[in-house]
Amino acid sequence: MTSKKLPLTDLLISLILIASTLFYAVRYVDFTIPPFEDAAMLMRYAQHLADGHGIVWNIGEHPVDGATDFLFMVASAALIKLGLTVAQSVRGLGFASHLFTVLIVYWTNRRINKANIPFSLLSGLYLAIGTGLSYVSAYFGTPFFALAAATTWMLGLVLINRKDSPLGLSLAFALSGLITGLIRPEGVILASLILLAIIYMRGYKNSISIIAIFGAVFLSLGGAYFLWRWNYFGYPLPNPFYKKGDGGLHWDSFNNSMLNTLRLCLPMVFAFILGFRSSETTKRTIAYLIPIVGFAAAFILISDEMNFGARFQYALVPIALMAWTPLVGDMNFVSLNQMRGHERSARIVALVALCGSLLFYSQYQNCFLTSYQQTCARPYENDGRYDMGKLLAEYREQGYVIATTEAGLLPYYSGWTAIDMWGLNDQFIAHNGGFTVEYLDKYKPHIIMFHDYYSPLVPPKLTEANLAQRWFGMTIMMKDYAETHGYILAAVFGDSPYDAHYYYVRTDFKDSKRLFEQISSMKKYYWPLTGKKSINYAKYQER
Repeated sequence: MTSKKLPLTDLLISLILIASTLFYAVRYVDFTIPPFEDAAMLMRYAQHLADGHGIVWNIGEHPVDGATDFLFMVASAALIKLGLTVAQSVRGLGFASHLFTVLIVYWTNRRINKANIPFSLLSGLYLAIGTGLSYVSAYFGTPFFALAAATTWMLGLVLINRKDSPLGLSLAFALSGLITGLIRPEGVILASLILLAIIYMRGYKNSISIIAIFGAVFLSLGGAYFLWRWNYFGYPLPNPFYKKGDGGLHWDSFNNSMLNTLRLCLPMVFAFILGFRSSETTKRTIAYLIPIVGFAAAFILISDEMNFGARFQYALVPIALMAWTPLVGDMNFVSLNQMRGHERSARIVALVALCGSLLFYSQYQNCFLTSYQQTCARPYENDGRYDMGKLLAEYREQGYVIATTEAGLLPYYSGWTAIDMWGLNDQFIAHNGGFTVEYLDKYKPHIIMFHDYYSPLVPPKLTEANLAQRWFGMTIMMKDYAETHGYILAAVFGDSPYDAHYYYVRTDFKDSKRLFEQISSMKKYYWPLTGKKSINYAKYQER
């Protein structure tokens, strides 16, 4: 009787989790916002791939691997090809991935960890109302990667808890790990760490077949992909790695990654501490910490830029939620019925309060997605780059070129050929440490746009120390190029003279005068950090 009732109960709880997630999405997540600046980069790649141009930043140019979420980009392009819009495909994949991950967390705890319903339900709800849907609203593919990571960890837990290692199960684990690595390159690190946790728990001799299958899959299928991408793109690693991985170890990224992981998974920390209470649980605790601590530490290899809402570490949240219940053991809630009325009521209220506090903590993480966030419901404000991109879209058929440090909203919505001056989407700049005058001369950009921390009211200080800073040095070179190659300053938008967007327009093409007038007279250029209308500080420059 019990075995028949239990699956029905679990199915009911699954429906409750789905309903709760949908309710939370409708009630508390703002899906009216435009894409976050960095998310728009992948949307541009997905659109170009769906339109048959290949994986390119600019149509007609050599392929560029600037979209580090490779498999997410391919999946989005496939949905676009089926008739969905770019926004629908990106958000649809993210939303569906989030729902499936919530269910995986619940069912893994129930079926693999043998946890009770309250703990399993709490784990699913913690993930459901966490930051996952905020990534979806911002158009990031983060939940898609988290789904693959959670699936790989789930299969890893099955292998940890079994004495045998069936071929099908080992193959499924290896393929899931490969998919995780195809979505994002750091997925290879995460899958390898999960394999290491399996080896640690089972022992090397009992893991030989798992290791062999894992190695065979990664060497054959993974190797074939690696050789294809090297041949297709012309270099072995994703383009952003050559920019973000430059300069050796990034200790600031290491610190941020560790703090992000701690913040996102803080309620589970007590379970890992409790896990060291005995030799048996200590071994399991160490095994479960291997992928969590190891993956968080791996971000020492790259800079922390573009880490919206700790999205780089988010995949560890479902992993931690599927790891904590075996470390604390089961709690016999039936014993509450044996207590006196007053004691039972007090314990129930205390448990409900504790669960409510944990869920509030998870939801509260949505208040820290950006450093300048003003409300928990909206991670960022209206963005003038979005409106400017829409304005420039009128000229997308003219073959115009924009050179910009802001390679998200402006290139995506304008549809212009774009030079990413920072180099995340530009092979020459990423591999050569920056742009050159000759490189810009090859394109002769019609608009030069950059973001920096000076303006006509607060001129840049050209000290040796300032020029040694890569971003500052880059924008000064762009500014000098514009002012010595026939450009005029149309606008310097900002809500502070210490933080502004520069727009230069070349003067020798047919739409230059009209573009200058449209940009310089733009009234509603909202500053992304505050949502306020910007001031055009170009009006205050010395003439």
